[in-house]
Amino acid sequence: MIVRLFSIALLLYLLGFIIFSVTLGSAADSQRTDAVVVITGGSGRIEHGADVLGKGYARRMLISGTDPSVTKKDLARRLGANGKLLGCCVDLGSESVDTRSNAEETKRWLDKHHYKSFRLVTSDWHMRRARYEFRRVMKGKYKLVPDAVRTEPHFVTLFSEYNKLLLRRVAVIFEL
Repeated sequence: MIVRLFSIALLLYLLGFIIFSVTLGSAADSQRTDAVVVITGGSGRIEHGADVLGKGYARRMLISGTDPSVTKKDLARRLGANGKLLGCCVDLGSESVDTRSNAEETKRWLDKHHYKSFRLVTSDWHMRRARYEFRRVMKGKYKLVPDAVRTEPHFVTLFSEYNKLLLRRVAVIFEL
């Protein structure tokens, strides 16, 4: 009986992983929001956020999780033509160290600017957990538009992210 229960649990776990792997986040359409929030940590994220800002889909951008030593001048070199927006429309957030604290930092920033909606930019494989954390912290106060940057993640990245998502959900259930 225990072997059967373990087998069923393992099958559900594997099925969940397969579904997670084939339903990664996708890019948003040209919908406008008050702000765009980029979570650092993956290639193409900041560039995508700057592109969204440059096209006028948002008024201001927060780059959450920025290393305190990074300056706007560093980012301007990296972004090229979109770097001109850094002076007027981009804030660097360096208070967060993980996805949960990215959400908390973002909420404070959104409150400060009195925004009602934001576009969340992160990698496709990270979007599900990021959306989960942000929705928990925001508690429905803001409209969240997921905008995933397409990647080609390795199996290890997907497997790790799936387990982080499961563990985080279990931690929330048990209030850990």
